[in-house]
Amino acid sequence: MKCPFCNLTETEVVETRDSDDLGTTRRRRECSKCGKRFTTYERIETVPIIVIKKDGRKEQFDRNKLKHGIIKSCEKTLVGIEEIEKIVDEIERELRGFDSVEVESKKIGQMVATRLKKIDKIAYIRFASVFRRFVDVEDFERELNKLL
Repeated sequence: MKCPFCNLTETEVVETRDSDDLGTTRRRRECSKCGKRFTTYERIETVPIIVIKKDGRKEQFDRNKLKHGIIKSCEKTLVGIEEIEKIVDEIERELRGFDSVEVESKKIGQMVATRLKKIDKIAYIRFASVFRRFVDVEDFERELNKLL
């Protein structure tokens, strides 16, 4: 591992911790030359998940894009970033458990909607209004009536 401060490639691992889901390993390292410490994260390289968009285009799954969409839906609610991270982790883990590496964006949207519906109704409605492409007040009202 290359030191980000002096570029020396001789570093020593001082501490190692696994994440709760065992998907990531956090390592504290110390440079042999300058003595500065830094943190690295290791994640198992996996086969990329391909998302099939509504128009048929295909793109690689981007967990940051998913996280950003959920964060936008949860603005000014009581849903915290830890809970959002948990949702993203759960969805990614579930997607990796599928038989196919290709998944329709609609399926991912349903997975998010199901989770948001359980934890915060406002975040769910915000997400659903974009995901289901509400075009008028009646669409919005129908979805609200389902919640009630």
